[in-house]
Amino acid sequence: MSSLDFSTKIGSRRFSNPIFTASGCASSGQELSQFFPISEIGAVVTKSIMTKPRTGRATPRMAETPSGMLNSIGLQGPGIDAFLENDIPWLLANSAKVIVSIAGETVDEYGVLARKLRAVSGVSAVEVNISCPNVENRGQVFACHPESAVAVIESVRRNIGGELPIVAKLSPDVTNIVEIAQSVINVGVDGLALINTLLGMVIDTNTMKPKLAGKTGGLSGPAIRPVAVRAIYQVHQAFPQTPIVGMGGVSNGRDAFEMVLAGASAVSVGTATFGNPSAAMQIKDELSNLLLEKGFNDFRDAIGFAHRGV
Repeated sequence: MSSLDFSTKIGSRRFSNPIFTASGCASSGQELSQFFPISEIGAVVTKSIMTKPRTGRATPRMAETPSGMLNSIGLQGPGIDAFLENDIPWLLANSAKVIVSIAGETVDEYGVLARKLRAVSGVSAVEVNISCPNVENRGQVFACHPESAVAVIESVRRNIGGELPIVAKLSPDVTNIVEIAQSVINVGVDGLALINTLLGMVIDTNTMKPKLAGKTGGLSGPAIRPVAVRAIYQVHQAFPQTPIVGMGGVSNGRDAFEMVLAGASAVSVGTATFGNPSAAMQIKDELSNLLLEKGFNDFRDAIGFAHRGV
């Protein structure tokens, strides 16, 4: 049987395989480590960390939907200082490749987080979650406007230096995601994460009230996968040299393969882990087998294959 080079790159960093966790769905990896060695997936993308500890939104903050789920967690977390003291050492001790996801309420907060990460050894990349409400601009989402997206990325790049790859996580709730992608590529991101959750809502027909305390939440799971594939395809078509971390409803190796064909250089697994904590490993094995079955000996040859001859 042929062997497969399963490695992939984002910026200057190489990952042994393209299967990552999705930020927010595996915290910082400790919960998943009881099911499989986290060193065996491409990278652990941490839950988005903020400057200060957050308790998150009021409950209930999760609701099942057909082929997915809504969440309104509200970026609950320990804050950057406790995260750097406890989570990063644990991840490195367990030989994980680490991508730290950061989130802020203001442009300056992103800069503060980037500056703190600059001195941390062992981090492979930074995911900049700009799909957060911008409190400086009436709660609008940074990633929904090129100007605010650019301001955040420029702040991160200025404070983090030139060594650490920056991946911008974009929102699908925009009219033209290629335009937003272009704006952050122009100011020096090394990769893009596509897509974050879609804004949704569920009303309980028994109580006749919204199911989530926060009323709206992020829709994830298989229901959003066609939206993610479309976004990845469009952005890769416009910027074929920019690595994309694809995500959104990946439940098996075939789902991951679809995103790779659309243009993803890596695939993050999120909601699937709630039903199957070993989903990332299963998807990794299935994707590997599928690539060999389709005649690929190098994973990178499959990236964007659906664009060829079209």
